[in-house]
Amino acid sequence: MAFNMWRNRNTGRWLDQYPTDANGNPIISPSPEPELQREVDLLRERIEVLERIITEDREAKRLSAEIESLRVSPDEGA
Repeated sequence: MAFNMWRNRNTGRWLDQYPTDANGNPIISPSPEPELQREVDLLRERIEVLERIITEDREAKRLSAEIESLRVSPDEGA
């Protein structure tokens, strides 16, 4: 019986520190924490840089292959 009284009194206590809606569900803040937002922004910048590096590398390889395909060796003669 003592356990049931303790459980009834303490169940959901951690929810009291957050605002709740009419049903008692915690309301999640729509704005992220500033530190989290900074980290997301930094990760987006890093992804953009990586995408640019990959694209430039692919373009350089394609261009190099195209130049090689245009070269004619002296043995093949035109």
